Amino acid sequence: MASSGIDTPALEPSPEGLADRLNATMDLRFADEPVGQVVSDLLELCKPAVTGLNLVVVLGAYALAGGAFDPAGLAALCLGTLAIVGSAEAMNMVLERETDKLMARTASRPLCRDRLSVETATGFSLALGFVGVPLLALSHWGVAALGVFAWFAYVAVYTPMKRRHPSALLIGAVPGAVPPLMGWVAATGGIDAAAMLLFALLVAWQMAHFLAIAMYRNDDYRRAGLKTVAVVRGVPAAKRQALGWSLVMLASSLGFGATGLVGPVYTAIAALLGGVVLAMAAAGFRPGAGVPWARRFFLSSVIYLPLLLMALAVDAVV
Repeated sequence: MASSGIDTPALEPSPEGLADRLNATMDLRFADEPVGQVVSDLLELCKPAVTGLNLVVVLGAYALAGGAFDPAGLAALCLGTLAIVGSAEAMNMVLERETDKLMARTASRPLCRDRLSVETATGFSLALGFVGVPLLALSHWGVAALGVFAWFAYVAVYTPMKRRHPSALLIGAVPGAVPPLMGWVAATGGIDAAAMLLFALLVAWQMAHFLAIAMYRNDDYRRAGLKTVAVVRGVPAAKRQALGWSLVMLASSLGFGATGLVGPVYTAIAALLGGVVLAMAAAGFRPGAGVPWARRFFLSSVIYLPLLLMALAVDAVV
């Protein structure tokens, strides 16, 4: 700080003074922003579509597991899932704010446009996390442990590694596949072979899904310096991996038939949905398959998971 030329004694600010300075900072930040816009920006930090999909996965696993129904525990599981996933996504936006500015699909996010301060976003993320963990613990202590593991793996390992090596995608798929385990533990208190099949299915789906995004948005990722498979090893390598993971996804989904938890109706739906995604992945090897194909493959993966989980849950209940 530049000197004014006048010597003044250094004073320790009182707690009241610190509070006033914080309030003044917040007032300056939000003075021109309607309350509704601030709330909307905070919600955007949580990536509502991603957070909502995670909740659907948790509830699908809870229903499939078939444990004793506990309304209070289920409510705590839902609220805790929304909070812990929202916290992780918000912290991811804090850490990737400079990278996001370089990508067309993310450049309009609140931190990129300075609609929120980094301090506000960080505080919001941590507050959600501190609320989410106790809520998950009300459901089952194991659910809370899984939630904490997924948060740290996603924020502290996967997020910074995206700029270093394409293997970050597989590392990130692990915490992304934890939600079905959370739902299973909440319902039964443990993890069995069927729960691990769900875990494998979610890992394979994420790999195929995000490989599709990386090919569809290859120029964006290259410009941002993110080390995706398509950027580092080339689009043909990404296509091969996408096909392989689509096969794993299909095999994992059909594996539920051996558990006795589902019947032939689910198996037929899983074969149809998995076959469509696999066919879309294989279509990428046709001459001239480029960005339009990658976008169609991406959209097929988006549709696949909710429909498959719905088939799982309905078949198990019926």
